[in-house]
Amino acid sequence: MTKTAEWYQGKAGRAEHLVYLNKEAKELEKLIHGDKTMIIRGAAGRKSPLGGRAKINDLVYFVETGGDLTIAHRGIIANVTESEKMTKEESIDFVERYEKELNLSKKQVDRWAGKKYLAVYEIAELEEITPFQYNREKNMDDWVITDDINKIKL
Repeated sequence: MTKTAEWYQGKAGRAEHLVYLNKEAKELEKLIHGDKTMIIRGAAGRKSPLGGRAKINDLVYFVETGGDLTIAHRGIIANVTESEKMTKEESIDFVERYEKELNLSKKQVDRWAGKKYLAVYEIAELEEITPFQYNREKNMDDWVITDDINKIKL
């Protein structure tokens, strides 16, 4: 059984996140239509993908891969489950456990299942917002954390 990492609880303050969603897999569309309620991140290295920095009630803004860097939707993180270090089999089980909520494409399952560390983030209160673009600069991360989204707006 995968348990939530103990250090998750200790992080203070509310962050705002800019999260890339896979356009090819129609992740944003699935969230909008309620066909998907969770997003996943993983790491093959020595630690959890976001290290407890994404917390319940944090704001998340969504941008699609391969797009024009326009953000038009946001939500809140309603729940977070971050794994401890897992074996390949435990990792596959973790992805399967959240299969319905994640609604992943086969390509996405292949990407995430088998990672040593995984985390799922339940998204709630998804809403359309006045669209804006952001300044990517040289940041290649697929999850950007800031204390104020206005700091990265164009």
